[in-house]
Amino acid sequence: MNDEQVPDEVELALRARLKTLQQEHADLEASIDALGHMPIPDQLMIARLKRKKLTLRDEIVKIEARILPDIIA
Repeated sequence: MNDEQVPDEVELALRARLKTLQQEHADLEASIDALGHMPIPDQLMIARLKRKKLTLRDEIVKIEARILPDIIA
């Protein structure tokens, strides 16, 4: 399915982007957790952050699919 080989420089850029996205995802998770522990949590802000987190997750999955080859067992 993923028959194309990603050139080295492109792969390095993708890995750097992936690392950045994973850090942003972790930061959002921490923010959501912190907001959830407030006396009166801002549910609208939590929902927005969760939506952004899901968007980041989708982008992470797409980049991982480009970097990691499909393994046919």
